[in-house]
Amino acid sequence: MFSKIYKKYKPYYKENLHLALPIVGSQLGHTLVHMADSIIVGHFTDTVQLAAVSLVNSIFMLILVIGLGISYGITPLIAQENGRNNYNECGKLLSTSLIINICVGIILYILVHFGVLLIIDHLDQTPAVVGYAKPYLNLLSISIIPLLIFQTFKQFAEGLGFTKQAMFVSIWGNLLNVILGIIFVKGIFGIKPMGVSGVGLSTLIDRILMAIVMCIYVLRSQNFKKYLINFKATFIDQVRAIKIIKIGAPVAMQYSFEISAFSGAAVLIGTIGAVEQAAHQIAISLAAMTYMIASGVASAATIKTGNNFGKNNFDDLRKSAIASYHVILGFMAITAIIFIAANNLLPFIITDDLAVIKIAAQLLIIAGFFQLFDGTQVVGLGVLRGIGDVNIPTFITFLAYWVIGIPVGYLLGFKLGLGVDGIWYGLTLGLLSASILLFLRFQNKTKALKG
Repeated sequence: MFSKIYKKYKPYYKENLHLALPIVGSQLGHTLVHMADSIIVGHFTDTVQLAAVSLVNSIFMLILVIGLGISYGITPLIAQENGRNNYNECGKLLSTSLIINICVGIILYILVHFGVLLIIDHLDQTPAVVGYAKPYLNLLSISIIPLLIFQTFKQFAEGLGFTKQAMFVSIWGNLLNVILGIIFVKGIFGIKPMGVSGVGLSTLIDRILMAIVMCIYVLRSQNFKKYLINFKATFIDQVRAIKIIKIGAPVAMQYSFEISAFSGAAVLIGTIGAVEQAAHQIAISLAAMTYMIASGVASAATIKTGNNFGKNNFDDLRKSAIASYHVILGFMAITAIIFIAANNLLPFIITDDLAVIKIAAQLLIIAGFFQLFDGTQVVGLGVLRGIGDVNIPTFITFLAYWVIGIPVGYLLGFKLGLGVDGIWYGLTLGLLSASILLFLRFQNKTKALKG
């Protein structure tokens, strides 16, 4: 049976992985930045500052995914127009997307600076944790603007199938981020130790340089010359802007509902204590790495789906999508085994605090169980995005995380006394619900396309 399935989908596995692996590398960049922050702070400072990283990342990721979601709006459109050989339209879409993303970056910075930094004092968190969190959050909020400029050119290139370059930029950017982070946090070469603020500064510098390099690559490369004939940095068109936002805004909401559920969980856990919050940060950092790998596969699925949709090749569209499901199920099964088998060892990557490690080890077992659901739900979203189906999937994510996940987590964690574990059980149920509902949506939509 398995050999028959493999033979049927083998060409699609190869195509999808060729496209997906570089995207996975660049997608991991977003998570590795925050993972590196946790590791550096965990080893060179103390548990209170690690808890501050947990609090800030939980809040910041909620803001960040709004910008990332908007930036993803261009990718299926570019893939579809490329499938139709409509090269002139691609440059106009890039121009419009660039201006939209810069404006969104500025708005999100203002939201953090004049909103979140005031609200953070009233979240019932440990005062020392909040004291360290504020300057770190402010630096990260500024970095949103260059990151979204980087995303504009990255999503444009990936929509056309050029995925390796963004991966290399992300890899080198992360290496620079780690080096600068250690220098700033610890205080090397005569620099005064900056603590948790040091990783915020290193991230800002890293993202500015990444934006510059990616912009230069796309605008100067011969690969994109025929696509950029109508590109003008000051051009924005209302019709194209609406098309991008019609896809990007629901995608932003999809990511927001999921990430906000985990952010809400972090805030709830923070009311229990700093040790529990630090443990949550460790477990969620490790789980986020596998999620971003799944997200890279999902982005490749969006591109392939969009390209096949543009060509009206619905049979290949469905087979390619199913192959993406197979790939992610295999990968997430492996990570689930690793999380469960090495749950007592993995937390040492980030901290030496045995009290934190004990709680984090238990959370990693729960994370192991939700790996398959997390992977399949994000691939489902990616495939549906490729055919422009974003509104119903957005409602599904809201239902799964905020009607099911967080309320059940609160009930189990606080009312039934299961604490941190109970909150994570609720999140697992939310992921399971999203996975099943999105797969049913995928089946319905792709079978309808085939007629």
